[in-house]
Amino acid sequence: MANSITARSLVSQALPESGAARLATQIFLAVSGTLLLTLSAKTKVVLGPVDMSLQTLAIFLISAAFGMRLALATLLLYMAQGAMGFPVFQSTPEKGIGLAYMLGSTGGYLAGFVAMAAIVGWAADRGWDRSPVKMLGAVLTAEVVMMAMGFAWLAVLIGVEKSWQFGVVPFIVPDLIKVALASTLAPAVWALLPKR
Repeated sequence: MANSITARSLVSQALPESGAARLATQIFLAVSGTLLLTLSAKTKVVLGPVDMSLQTLAIFLISAAFGMRLALATLLLYMAQGAMGFPVFQSTPEKGIGLAYMLGSTGGYLAGFVAMAAIVGWAADRGWDRSPVKMLGAVLTAEVVMMAMGFAWLAVLIGVEKSWQFGVVPFIVPDLIKVALASTLAPAVWALLPKR
């Protein structure tokens, strides 16, 4: 039963069986995932201290496709790239780079991205990404956890009221749209695949 859990994510269906080829493919996917995350981060709408981007949608879809382990590896690689000073985040290099940027106003959200990947990837490993209802539950949970982490960190920096006003309220409607998209796109992809 344990093997069936780890073999349920979309990408795991197509991974090579052999160890070296499988590892090389996973590395390629993780690096490709970080490129997608970077592109989605740079697609932004300025709303205040924390800009809105397509990044959460990208994280939802990567996590649903990759499963928990590969999604976490991808997000951790992305965070490592940012920590090393690569301009992979929304407002880098304009608002700084490296750890200094990561500990700024977006720090809680960045940590929340990793939690999102874990939650949605865990759900995908169990086949939840095949059901719009189950996927909605997983994605919504991941969104709430990420927003709570971002809010908490921002509140330390600028206070609770401003954190709620600038770090949560502007994102409620746009993020609910992204939640709805992610919870329908992943099951739609599964529906297009041949039945096994």
